[in-house]
Amino acid sequence: MFKLNLKIALRNLWKNKGFSLINIGGLAIGLASCMILLLYVAYEWSYDKQFKNNEKTYVVYQSVVANGKTFSWSWTPNVMARDLQEKFPGVKYASHSTYPRLNLITVGENKIGSKIVFADQNFLKILDYKFIKGNPSKVLKDINTVILTKSFAEKLFGNEDPINKTIKLENQDVLIVEAVMDDAPANSSIQFDCIMPWELFVKRENWAKEDNWGNNMCLTLVQLKDNSDFTKANNDIKGIYKRHNKEITADAMLHPLTKWHLYGDFENGKSIGGKIDQLKIFLLLAFCILLIACVNFMNLSTARSERRAKEVGVRKAIGSTRKSLVSQFFLESMLITFIATVLAFILVEVSLPYFNNLLNIKLIINYNNSAFWLLLFGLMIFTGFVAGSYPALYLSSFEPIKVLKGFKIKTDSSVSVRKILVVGQFVFAACLIICTVVIYQQLNYIKNKPIGYNQSNLLQIAVDGKLRDQNKLELLKTQLLKSGAVTNVTFFSSDFTEGGNNTTNIEWEGKNPNELVSFNHRGIGYDFAETIGTEIISGREFSPKFLNDTNSVMLNESAVKMMGLKNPIGAVIDFWGNKLTNVGVVKDFVVESAYQKVAPMIFYLNTKDNASMIIARLSPNQNISSSLAKIDELVNQMEPNYPVNRKFVNESFEVKFQDEKLLGTLSNWFGGFAIFISCLGLLGLALFMAEQRKKEISIRKVLGASTANILTLLNKDFIKLVAIANIIAFPLAYVIINKWLSAFEYRVSISAWPFVVAAGISVIIAVLTVSIQSVKVAKANPVDALKYE
Repeated sequence: MFKLNLKIALRNLWKNKGFSLINIGGLAIGLASCMILLLYVAYEWSYDKQFKNNEKTYVVYQSVVANGKTFSWSWTPNVMARDLQEKFPGVKYASHSTYPRLNLITVGENKIGSKIVFADQNFLKILDYKFIKGNPSKVLKDINTVILTKSFAEKLFGNEDPINKTIKLENQDVLIVEAVMDDAPANSSIQFDCIMPWELFVKRENWAKEDNWGNNMCLTLVQLKDNSDFTKANNDIKGIYKRHNKEITADAMLHPLTKWHLYGDFENGKSIGGKIDQLKIFLLLAFCILLIACVNFMNLSTARSERRAKEVGVRKAIGSTRKSLVSQFFLESMLITFIATVLAFILVEVSLPYFNNLLNIKLIINYNNSAFWLLLFGLMIFTGFVAGSYPALYLSSFEPIKVLKGFKIKTDSSVSVRKILVVGQFVFAACLIICTVVIYQQLNYIKNKPIGYNQSNLLQIAVDGKLRDQNKLELLKTQLLKSGAVTNVTFFSSDFTEGGNNTTNIEWEGKNPNELVSFNHRGIGYDFAETIGTEIISGREFSPKFLNDTNSVMLNESAVKMMGLKNPIGAVIDFWGNKLTNVGVVKDFVVESAYQKVAPMIFYLNTKDNASMIIARLSPNQNISSSLAKIDELVNQMEPNYPVNRKFVNESFEVKFQDEKLLGTLSNWFGGFAIFISCLGLLGLALFMAEQRKKEISIRKVLGASTANILTLLNKDFIKLVAIANIIAFPLAYVIINKWLSAFEYRVSISAWPFVVAAGISVIIAVLTVSIQSVKVAKANPVDALKYE
């Protein structure tokens, strides 16, 4: 029986090539879109889950109330790990490490800037990376040793065995390679090229020797003996700061390592979401696109109901049961789904390189993974069953006597169901259009919002090696200005577009002693305001004319507002116990999140060799390439042992919009696919309606109706369906997009424009889709439809 049904199914596919092509194409695009989105979601979901005891591993966070808000971050004191290891019985391992930092590694003439993590031995017991060479239990004991990743070892030594060979760190410390490990997986939150002993970090950074509960400077990881200890450990760790220093108001908490990547947003000291919200959107998008493809199949299959009615009637007359007919139609559905799945695989493999480039990751289909095949089989069965359910139940319900006598099939209910399905498709399509338009409006609004300084031709150069000497920096500044490659030069204590140091240890006259206020603080050089193109609101900026500026500070507008200073110029600020005088107020400018309000900021003069960046404004009168070459030459002359590490500020700033750009681009692509598939569904309904009204249209033509009259008649019903879809979609889209926008302090207001665009596009799509089929029917010879009457 199965063999006979398969033959019939194949014969029907071949006989109706047009329908089969549309059906298979629609399902293939739907399945391919769903598979790519699921691959991306699975990749993001797998972050930090490759370690053996990942479910028992936690990142220590601290939460502190300041500026009326609760801030949470995974920076902790260097003594946190030791205290947890010694005094908390539920803790199996506790580790402290630096976050990956860029340092120079030298082997002979080979000089490479690499990401380094300084860590203790417990770091590798908690995160069990795979070792290729060396003994994992003996590493990081000797201060002058290093562990290299496989790819970094190949960069340094090629195909040679790196074990026991030496490298030089920052042209100072000679280290012996004691082990080689696999590269950190791409879906790991901690990315590095090599690991060095914590003792080496302490040796290089004298300040790190002090046990200071007020200095949050490292990452602390904890692995519990059993997850049943979690509640007790989390409650006990909460007051760890106060137990050691009563003046510290921060609380500590354990955040699961497996949620570190996806649940990065905190509110009132509790994780409320993060990138997981984006994944939920993509999961919903994947499901809806697949559902639209299934709805498409239903519409197209039932559109052929009149042609297949006699087949059903004959088969029932010669003894076929409804159960066997249902099996027949489900087999056809499964066959089409199987072919569509094969085609979807081809589409996915062809498009994956593009999406990998877009997402800057490496998505692959793991054909050796049994879970993948199980999921795919389940997806195929689900698709085939959902897509074939309505056609199977509807077509198998025809009564043979009425069909064979030529009795007209009642189609009112089937048409209603198809109309509901088409409305559902266009509700989703309209929602996608509205959301995509608002996402792009929000992105453009933030990108074009004044940021308080001029990014154009603004360059930042990392301060390395000998350049850390203040005298060398001043000499380089003079040479850069003299070369004509730049018009202005200043210094900054951190990456200009990234987060940096902050403190609550600032006092001023009139401050509420019970209020904790967090300030960003940055060291700057002379000519800072002029170089970055910002404005001094009142007072002045630091100048070599004023020798006492080492005892001065500058505030931004947000700081003045937060402090409630009516006369900020001359105000005395207690900054870490030093009495400093405010000499100027700088206009607010964005250095961290472009989506949040500018934080209170205090600036001091860079005089203690603590500048991390040279900020330079390129000359508009010089060729950019020649200016950059001149800058590289001068920096190399001053410090030949380090490669020049420079980048344009606007390039760094652009990275801030990566998640929103990704969301917008993927919404664009898969929204387009959803709309295309919806058009196929509309085409299916148009085919059905044209088939049903063929004689009516012919009679109207005989009575003098023009092609335009008939097109208007046929399109009118479909425009009504699209209008209903938009009426349903508008409030739904408003709720969704309003919730998404609520996460941003700076956000665009929701205007009527996205809704007008969605309505316009959906009506145009509907009219064009229906007209393609309607023109064919309207121009047909009426004699062909009426010759049997």
